[in-house]
Amino acid sequence: METGEPGRGRGPWRDRLVRHRAVVALLGGTVGTAVLGAVLVLLPGVVVDHDLAGASVAAQDRLKAVNDVRTTLLQAVGGMVVLFGAYATWRQVRVSQEGLRATQEGHVTDRFSTAVDQLGSDKLETRIGGLHALWRIAEHSARDREAVISIQAAYLRTHLPWPPTGPEAPAADVPINDVVPLEIRAADAQVALTGLGVLLLQPREQSWINLSVTDLRRADCDGLWLHEVNFDRSCMEAAGLYRANLTQASLVSVNLRHADLKTAVLRRARCVLADLRGARLVETDLRDADFTEADLREANLRKADASGAVFHRADLRLADLRGTDLSTAGLLQARLTGAVASERTRWPTGFDHAAAGVVVTEDPGPEPPPLLQPAGITTQHPPLRSMP
Repeated sequence: METGEPGRGRGPWRDRLVRHRAVVALLGGTVGTAVLGAVLVLLPGVVVDHDLAGASVAAQDRLKAVNDVRTTLLQAVGGMVVLFGAYATWRQVRVSQEGLRATQEGHVTDRFSTAVDQLGSDKLETRIGGLHALWRIAEHSARDREAVISIQAAYLRTHLPWPPTGPEAPAADVPINDVVPLEIRAADAQVALTGLGVLLLQPREQSWINLSVTDLRRADCDGLWLHEVNFDRSCMEAAGLYRANLTQASLVSVNLRHADLKTAVLRRARCVLADLRGARLVETDLRDADFTEADLREANLRKADASGAVFHRADLRLADLRGTDLSTAGLLQARLTGAVASERTRWPTGFDHAAAGVVVTEDPGPEPPPLLQPAGITTQHPPLRSMP
């Protein structure tokens, strides 16, 4: 037994262990080679003698048979080596892929955490950067898309409550012409809204997105995909919704006065008690939408497809219905005094529009291209004649 200071004297033992392992490995390789050589040398002869079953053959023929068996064995061994090499390569690739995937997921997690932290910054540009980072993460990571959508919706609800509470937000009673577009007064909120409307184009697991009770006055939603979004009791006055997709959206008690909904899609949308005074719904898809008790005074519904829509007890006084398809719409107790129609307006069978107070006038003809008109979020709106 060696004595002395701790750790001293262990070098020789370690060297011996290394040499021992090397010898074992060498012996193992030597034994394996010897076994393989014995198999290739002895086994072919045994196989040939077994097949001959004692029959007498010429030595040359026997040698040829032995060589054929040996060749077959070598080919089998070579095939096994190739298969083993392919399997080992596949396993190595799988391990590398799993490692790379784990690294990427860790990187995404770090980016996600950093982006969320940026949303709480006092600097506007930092918050916008965080929102754009989340947007990029959602586009490249399907498993994180739902979380990003939820964060964007929560961001809008907390930063744009209705009625407004922050000192910088315009008061609820400020005339709409004095309210600047959302992209100017709250650029970060506009980025969150745009990102949400783009990400909702992709299939999602959640059935509804909650944007209820939010201040979206003069928000730019042109072309956004907002189907199955809950906007109940929100203020979207003078919002730009040109070509927006609001299929099956919930718009109960929403303020949509002066909103630009030209060529938008509101199929099966629930607009009960909504305020659409002065709204622009030209060539809008309103099929099967529910406008029960909605206020549509002075709204422009020219050439809108309202087949199957419900306007029970809705107020359509002074509305422009020229060319509107109301052939299968429900107009029970709807108020139509002063509404304008043309010979192209389609009414439900048996409905007496003249008795309802509708004024028939000349059809307006083709609608002007949208590129020749000012953006809806910057339009100055005249006072409504139907204001209480």
